[in-house]
Amino acid sequence: MLDTTYTVRDTDMTEEMRFLLGTYPRDTWEAHPGFKDKTRHWLSAHQNFRALAERVRLDTELMLDKGMALDDYTARLSFLGGRLVGNLHGHHGWEDHSYFPELSAADPRFDAGLEVLEKDHADLDVVLDDFTRQANRVIKLAALDETQAFEEAGAVHGQAQVIEAFLKRHLTDEEDLAVPIILHHRLRG
Repeated sequence: MLDTTYTVRDTDMTEEMRFLLGTYPRDTWEAHPGFKDKTRHWLSAHQNFRALAERVRLDTELMLDKGMALDDYTARLSFLGGRLVGNLHGHHGWEDHSYFPELSAADPRFDAGLEVLEKDHADLDVVLDDFTRQANRVIKLAALDETQAFEEAGAVHGQAQVIEAFLKRHLTDEEDLAVPIILHHRLRG
């Protein structure tokens, strides 16, 4: 079992980093004429990540409470966990190499927040790699030693909680920083 402690940033980005959020508050985004499908899809991907992380945690809780068979759990963990990790890595890679440079070029004030977001991506990569190792261990153990697989699923649960907390903080900050810039500069149309 992994014995790793993760630090999830628990502070909001500074007001200076959320410089346009007051002008473009979250509850006005959908109605703004600059809010286009590309932005809607990006936000939808974020909602999907939140839901997948929650589903992995809830499935683990259900299995640990004996409400789901271990075989059913490991099949779901393999599929949903793989989807969560793979899609997050792909999404963050795209943001780091394409999306964020576009926002930075449009508004250099984005760069201060970008440093925080890139650090989050690096920290989350560590959590996701550990989660992948632990989930794979539980999946393999399910065929070899169900008792040990059950015991080690607790670590998967803890990591799923960390991923959820990480995504809650990171994705909200990312959205609060990026979407107002997109609306202000009419990007992604």
